[in-house]
Amino acid sequence: MKDKEKKPEEKLTTEQKIRREIIAWFWVGLVFLLINGAIGQARVIPSESMEKTLLVGDHLIMSRIGYDAGIPFTDIHVPLWRNPKRQQIIIFKPPFDRNQPDYVKRVIGLPGDVVDVHDNSVWINGKRLEEPYTTGPSRPAPPSAYEGEFRDKENVLPYRVPKNCYFAMGDNRQNSLDSRFWGCVPRENIIGTPVMIYMSLDAPESAWQPGNLGARFTAYLNGILHPSTVRWRRLFHIF
Repeated sequence: MKDKEKKPEEKLTTEQKIRREIIAWFWVGLVFLLINGAIGQARVIPSESMEKTLLVGDHLIMSRIGYDAGIPFTDIHVPLWRNPKRQQIIIFKPPFDRNQPDYVKRVIGLPGDVVDVHDNSVWINGKRLEEPYTTGPSRPAPPSAYEGEFRDKENVLPYRVPKNCYFAMGDNRQNSLDSRFWGCVPRENIIGTPVMIYMSLDAPESAWQPGNLGARFTAYLNGILHPSTVRWRRLFHIF
């Protein structure tokens, strides 16, 4: 039996090889952008508002599945079919200024709920909410909070959560700018929920503020040179 004739190898010019390489990387990049925009993204915690659950410097993988689909590098997005449950952590665009970085808070009140805060606790529809995850007592926003930026907000307690809206609060109740100050989070602003902590670095808050690239680079470099600044026990924590 005769051996099958081998197909001669295709000879490509240098220009053709470069073109094929560019096209291949283009499709890889396009797939990555689509996944990043529609399925998951990374976030870093820049403040103490969610301590003790989330620490400054925690790096999160966020899932957008069922919550939101968007086109990368644009403001175009489409809310999907999932709605958050009570006490679930969510990531959302701040309703008072969508140009600010995304917020991370915990859903406390669902649409139609009456939320009140007194006696150092949160009350939902007249019943005290059990919250073992909080740090510090739960108190209403002070009257001074409704001056200036939030003076036009009608979120005086007790507060009935409107339709398609959610009352969100930080776990660190004495250091959280949340729905007590600026009202509810519209469903269309919710873009996802955290899935896992993939990195956690002990560094100043300034390192994680938007635009502070120098301080952020220093924090990452410090994590390489001084591994003790990595919070190893927090890595790969699943929510």
